[in-house]
Amino acid sequence: MKFHQLETEGSNPRTKNLDELSTYEMLRIMNEEDATVPLSVREVINEVASAVELCVRSLELGGRIVYAGAGTSGRLGVLDAAEVVPTFGVSKDLFVTMIAGGQEALANAVEQAEDSIELGEEEARKEIINEKDAVVGISASGRTPYVEGILKYARKQGARTILICNVGTPRLTELADVTIAVRTGPEVITGSTRLKAGTAQKMVLNMISTITMVKVGRVFGNYMIGVKILNRKLVDRATRIVSEISDLSYEESEKILEASGREVPLAILMALTGLGKEKCEESLKNNRGHVRSALKELGGVS
Repeated sequence: MKFHQLETEGSNPRTKNLDELSTYEMLRIMNEEDATVPLSVREVINEVASAVELCVRSLELGGRIVYAGAGTSGRLGVLDAAEVVPTFGVSKDLFVTMIAGGQEALANAVEQAEDSIELGEEEARKEIINEKDAVVGISASGRTPYVEGILKYARKQGARTILICNVGTPRLTELADVTIAVRTGPEVITGSTRLKAGTAQKMVLNMISTITMVKVGRVFGNYMIGVKILNRKLVDRATRIVSEISDLSYEESEKILEASGREVPLAILMALTGLGKEKCEESLKNNRGHVRSALKELGGVS
């Protein structure tokens, strides 16, 4: 398929005379176009669910989740991966990012880098992608050569592959175990996929990383229990989390948190079971840090 035939490259009939409109009208149309994005994402939730299962499987095998993209797509992958670490208290090595043009491309356009399949393959090789990993290629057009190179290499190594794109018939779908095609249509500014396409990609990445973290036990109920306690504010937040989950007083929860070594999942398990640190630590280890599973093992309320 040629560039001009891509859905993301088409001219939007609603904005043909955009530059002649008032500021308010420009913004109103843009807002209305943006409002269609969540509806487009809703159409692919089954595919997102399949992607999550692949990501969970990879983490359970000791693998990683690798985000790969160029331009806006690559930057969105970097952003999502960076935010996972403080939100869920996981290692920065768990979510790996690859962006065409490297670190420079985070702040400056390095557009030519995306045109090389060989560059993608070379960087995937350096990243030592293997059969335990889940590789998420992000490409609005569904055809970016850099992403193609990474997905090709990942498939050869036995990794699970996922494609996030914004067209209905992406060329790279043959390289993906799961294709998430969020059809956002022509942009307000023709071809500017940093708009609706980028918004859709951010939403899907949020869904994949968040629900993957839930399923591997980094969330209890709707609480971020992986929070790393680095200052007094976070001590207070962690104490309130333990208190609200266990229905114990703030003071009791603070004592348990200190007794746990300021490890929130451990403190929650101690608070809910009434058991000591050593027993709860052992159960958490047996259950790969999953509080809900450990709670069942110890006979607590699940």
